[in-house]
Amino acid sequence: MELTNQSDKETAAAVKANLAKIIQENVMLAEAIDYRNFGELISNINEASAIFLIASGRSGFAMRSVAMRLMHLGLRVFFVGETTTPAIQKGDLLWAASGSGTTGTIVKAAEKAQQVGARVMSMTTNASSTLAGLADVHILIPAAEKEDRNGTKSIQYAGSLFEQAVLLLGDAVFTELWKLDGTPAEELWKRHANME
Repeated sequence: MELTNQSDKETAAAVKANLAKIIQENVMLAEAIDYRNFGELISNINEASAIFLIASGRSGFAMRSVAMRLMHLGLRVFFVGETTTPAIQKGDLLWAASGSGTTGTIVKAAEKAQQVGARVMSMTTNASSTLAGLADVHILIPAAEKEDRNGTKSIQYAGSLFEQAVLLLGDAVFTELWKLDGTPAEELWKRHANME
């Protein structure tokens, strides 16, 4: 990769401008999301015997962060695909994120969850996707899909805006759950990783 010759000052200004655009996109997306189903998501989390989270690629990294925060609340949380993840059962919740809503492994996990009587909650960019159709609760994130390269929904590469939304919405859900739970931060801190 050959870089153009620009000064450190120009690079600094360009990176700052890029960050401002990314933040602006997230603010615009936050305004476009329909939040009505988040109450049901929070109820499902509170009522679930165990919470299973699944996503692939960069969305998977975002969902792992959400799983960690739910664990800090003292919830029984698993990320699908890890070797210590048990079988999903009736009374559990599967929270799935897939930009396209068609990722094969995620759709299969949702089908399995449905078969055993677990609830399925999904976040996608496509309300008519297979995953959205399988979900008991679907949250539409109107961001660009990975294959959308025309720049109308995002200047960012691939599904970056969706992935950022998964992380930010996960933190927003955690914040509400924490507020409802009322556990002091000092108690949550006791569950924080201590073998880092």
